[in-house]
Amino acid sequence: MSLEERISQDIKTAMLAQDKVRLDALRAIKSAILLAKTEGEHKDTLAPESEARLLQKQYKQRKESAEQYVQAGRQELADKELAEAAIIEEYMPKMLSADELKAELVKIIGQVGAKAPSDLGKVMGVASKLLAGRADGKAISDMAKQLLGGS
Repeated sequence: MSLEERISQDIKTAMLAQDKVRLDALRAIKSAILLAKTEGEHKDTLAPESEARLLQKQYKQRKESAEQYVQAGRQELADKELAEAAIIEEYMPKMLSADELKAELVKIIGQVGAKAPSDLGKVMGVASKLLAGRADGKAISDMAKQLLGGS
């Protein structure tokens, strides 16, 4: 079952349960999926990497909004955003731990033949494709810099 089908099914379940927060989060995901499909090369379905990136973007938006609401003293809105982020997180692929990320990057560095911090671009090009949706871009970059000795 694709992510879109799963979301549609869960929207129906949330409607029946009258779970407004879950319904809002699921509708936002569905809207983002439909928008991504109409925007570009993904006319029929989204690739799993695209789905993962889309979910990460939605998750990150909710977290950032919650931070801004807390700073503005609007805790009730921050709580709503955090609840939606938790729901979105349920649909995200499992993220790599720091050790798993390091192991993957060591393999990639070996494949690419990178030896110095100047080879970071080569490593990032391959790593961002292979690890899409399973690790945050900043985490990949930081770990790659560390492994290449350019901390």
